[in-house]
Parts: sequence; C-alpha cells; structure tokens
Amino acid sequence: MNGIKSIIYNEKAFSRKDEDDDSVFYHQERFVNHLDETALETVEKIIGTLVVEKEPVILDLMAGWDSHIPDTISHAAVIGLGMNEKELQANSALSDYVIKDINRDPILPFDDETFDVVLNTVSIDYMTKPFEVFREVNRVLKPGGLFLVIFSNRMFPEKAVHIWKQADDSERVMIVEDYFSDTEGMEDTDFFCSMGRPRPRDDKYASMDIPSDPVFAVYAQKKDTSENPVSRPWLKIKSGFYIQSGEIERRRSIIKDTMRCPYCDQSLKKWKVPENPFVEWDAEFMYICFNNECPYLLNGWDVMAQQGNLGCSYRLMYNPDRNSIKPLPVNDLKALRDGIVED
Repeated sequence: MNGIKSIIYNEKAFSRKDEDDDSVFYHQERFVNHLDETALETVEKIIGTLVVEKEPVILDLMAGWDSHIPDTISHAAVIGLGMNEKELQANSALSDYVIKDINRDPILPFDDETFDVVLNTVSIDYMTKPFEVFREVNRVLKPGGLFLVIFSNRMFPEKAVHIWKQADDSERVMIVEDYFSDTEGMEDTDFFCSMGRPRPRDDKYASMDIPSDPVFAVYAQKKDTSENPVSRPWLKIKSGFYIQSGEIERRRSIIKDTMRCPYCDQSLKKWKVPENPFVEWDAEFMYICFNNECPYLLNGWDVMAQQGNLGCSYRLMYNPDRNSIKPLPVNDLKALRDGIVED
C-alpha cells in the first residue's frame, strides 16, 4: 500500500462503534432480508450474469441464511463462511459451511486455487481487515476466478467500519476498487450500479416515490495466463423491457403524433420549463416521460455512474417545437414533478 493509501486506510478507518467481539453481536440469528425485493432480484441477476462457469465451486464469504445464487446456476458446491451457525444451517444453497471470524483472523481455511467464484454480498462494510482478506481471496481463487462484491447503503451502524459510514455511495465504490487494486493478481476491475428502480408494489414505501435500495457491484478476475481464459459478459441489468432497436426508432419517428415515450410507450406529460436566469429554454413547455419504470430512466443510473456521475440519471424530454428528444438529468424520482401541468 502506498503512502497516501496508508494515511486514508489507517487504524481509525476500520474502527467501529461496537468493538466488542463479533461473536457476541452475531450470536443472535437474524432471518431478515437486508434489501427490498426489487434490490434482491437485482443481486440475483448480477450473480447470474457474471458467474459463467459450468458447475462452479463457490465460496460465499461472510455468509448468512441466503446466498442469493439464482437457480440458473448449476454449481458443484457452495461453501459458506460466516459467524452464525443457525443462519448457515438454514441456507439451502450451501453444500457445507465454516464458522470463522475473519475480522479476528483473515486467513481463509482453504487450499490455494480452490474456488471458481467468491461472493461477498452486503457485508463488505463490516470487514476490518479488507486488504488482508482480499489477498486471501486471490490465493484461494482459481486462475480466471471471479471475486464479486455486492453492497448497498443499508448497514448495522454499530458494526460498520468508520470509513464506510463516513463515505457516500460513490466513495464506497472507490473504496472497494482500492481493495481490488491493492491485491496483486486481480485484474480488470469493473463496477455496476442499479439505482432509482421502483419498489415492489406491496412495499410500504411504494406509493411515496422512495426508490428501491440501490445495489452496487465491484468485481474482478484473478489473472489467467492460460490459452482459454474465462470470458464474462459486460454487466448490464436491464429493466425488463426488451425492445428491438428498430421499434424504438420507429416510435421516435412518430412521437410528434403519439406523444408517447419510445422506450416504455407511456404518455408524455406536459411540463412547464422553470424560470432560471442561467438556462435558456427555446419553448415554454416540454413533454417528459415520468414513468419510474421506463428503461431510459433505469439504465441511465448506470450510464451516468460509468461517466463518474453516481446518483444521477435522466428522463426522456421531447421538444415539440424542434421535434427533438433529449435527456433531462435527475437525481431522484421526485425531481421535475412540480413542473407537471397536464397529467
């Protein structure tokens, strides 16, 4: 670790409000979902997309009662390493499990090159020795093996490390990227984010325009010098609308007549442009797609994140005077709605 990183990731960075032995905190089983159903579906899609091996041997690191591995993956074995035995016993995906506190001892009790995949889901925020653990993950991965870290913004604050609690979403992505970049032998680190998706219809917050829990994935492969290295697809979790590009272009060409969004086919809403001395608008009214499930909006969160603008997306805006379509940036699902003048 270089000098700057050693200053940022000092002893205080990985301190916690509750420094009691972790075995005390995790002695009580917690059979609860830490994310809403929409976010959990996204977690499964991420895992299902990136795990391409046939019958992989998987390590679920810091495991609980659900490994979130989709049924589409026919695995040879899934080993869970965690702290609560009752939760691990209830995890139907596991072939076997190990009780171990990696915050006390980061050495993983497995031979070199044992696993095709290592998963760490919504628990990276509790890791007090991440650099040591990441090096251990690299050791136990086979060449070309995947290390996939998935997280959100929910946590047990008493056990989350200081640097994680002080960081925002974009900084947390960079923190995990730092863990990977400091691990010799890991390459092609990439990330994905899913934000702004609607909550399940039966969720108690669904009617309040509060989006689903965000999901972030940072992942890399162990270096593979073989003649046939593992190839993984570019990770892009679509919204569920699978429209041929030709159909989108057709809809765009007739939007002046239909006044419907080409991407989700929902009616556009008339929107009065705001008075702003710093922005010039060439029309008094625009037409915007306010469908929170529109793929144009949903895919925009990841597109903007890849450009360094995490936490932003865009809605489709139609200018009737110019007969043109443009993206209009938003940072939450409520943005722009106070300008709607016609439903």
